[in-house]
Amino acid sequence: MSGGSTIQIDRLRRTFRTGGADIVAVDDLTMTVRAGSLVAITGPSGSGKSTLLHLIGAIERPDSGTITADEIEVTGLRRTRLAAYRRSIGFVFQRYHLLPALTALDNVVAPVLPYKVDFRKADRARELLAAVDLEGRENALPAQLSGGQQQRVAIARALIGRPRLLLADEPTGNLDSKSGGEILNLIADLRATYGMTVLVATHEQRIAARADRVLRLRDGAVVEDLDLQVGHPASDTLTRLDQLRA
Repeated sequence: MSGGSTIQIDRLRRTFRTGGADIVAVDDLTMTVRAGSLVAITGPSGSGKSTLLHLIGAIERPDSGTITADEIEVTGLRRTRLAAYRRSIGFVFQRYHLLPALTALDNVVAPVLPYKVDFRKADRARELLAAVDLEGRENALPAQLSGGQQQRVAIARALIGRPRLLLADEPTGNLDSKSGGEILNLIADLRATYGMTVLVATHEQRIAARADRVLRLRDGAVVEDLDLQVGHPASDTLTRLDQLRA
């Protein structure tokens, strides 16, 4: 992987119609994410964390505003190029979405199976499973793995296409505290190893200790932006985030 993506967001807005009323999920949001950085997006449920990631990943379309990834305006892409952009991103979700009839190895290979790539798919999948500490479990079915192990397979699957951008939406939501901490540490370690830009939406304040930047959302807007690369100690940041919890 040749460095992470730079993401520029300008006046992004997304609303949903619920019960006859408009709910603002992302409210006129503007920000720049540095290439190769690890950004933790925190905030209470309904603050817009998942919607923001879905907009950056082109799973949803904004009502207005623009998203630019490496000088490509994502919000202006048509269907074919939009699909190619989605394939260039690694996604990790709260639910693992593994195919139950496939082995761990085959689940990792699945996203690139229909496409011509410049690497040996099975070899790359084995390398990634080893990177997430699942060497020797290549032939295990999802039902034979713990929740934390299934999420590790999902992370390896997200990396099979060599993405410059990894989006993780509540990746520890279905895990116990110990497994959740291990997954957050793993994501941070993989960012360092592969040089990706990583955005993690999470309720877990511990990710702040490994992040370059922590954004706190409320009602779709950024209410706190802590940049750890300009001298904020991680312990101070954790204290500050605890004070800001809703």
